Formats: sequence, structure tokens, C-alpha cells
Amino acid sequence: MLSEIPTDFGEVTEDELDREIVRVGIIAELDAINLYEQLAALATHEGIKKVLLDIAKEEKTHMGEFQTLLLHIDQEQAEELEEGREEVEELLG
Repeated sequence: MLSEIPTDFGEVTEDELDREIVRVGIIAELDAINLYEQLAALATHEGIKKVLLDIAKEEKTHMGEFQTLLLHIDQEQAEELEEGREEVEELLG
């Protein structure tokens, strides 16, 4: 259900370490979002559903924080993200 850390931090160079830490944070937040939204979909009690969706929304904020950090420390990631955005905009019109 939940992702495993895809990186062996013992094999990561010092230059790569911070980027990998932030990427693991992103993975963890995406897992949390998926988990809470799936649980909310299953919940029969409206209060539980409401709280789970609120928590999922907070995790989306955390995801944005990690993404912003990554874009600050990985210029290639920032450039590729922008290229991907442009490609999607072109395809969608």
C-alpha cells in the first residue's frame, strides 16, 4: 500500500543527498494523500470523511512545500517541470 524509500541513502553522494531527501518527502506526502482520500471514500460516517479529506488537503500543501524546495535546489528539475507544463498546455490548447 505505501511506498518504500526508493533510495539507499548509504549510496547517495553528498551532492545528491538533499535532493533525494526532498524526493522521499514528496513520495511520503503523495502516499498520505492517496491513503486519506481512499479512506474517506470508504468511510460511512460523514464526520470521519470530512476530517480525512481535510487532512488530505493539508498533505497536498506539504507536497507543495517539498516541490518548492526541490525546485530551489535542483535546477534541472525546475527546467523539466516547466517543459512538461508547456507540453501539457500545448496539448490541451
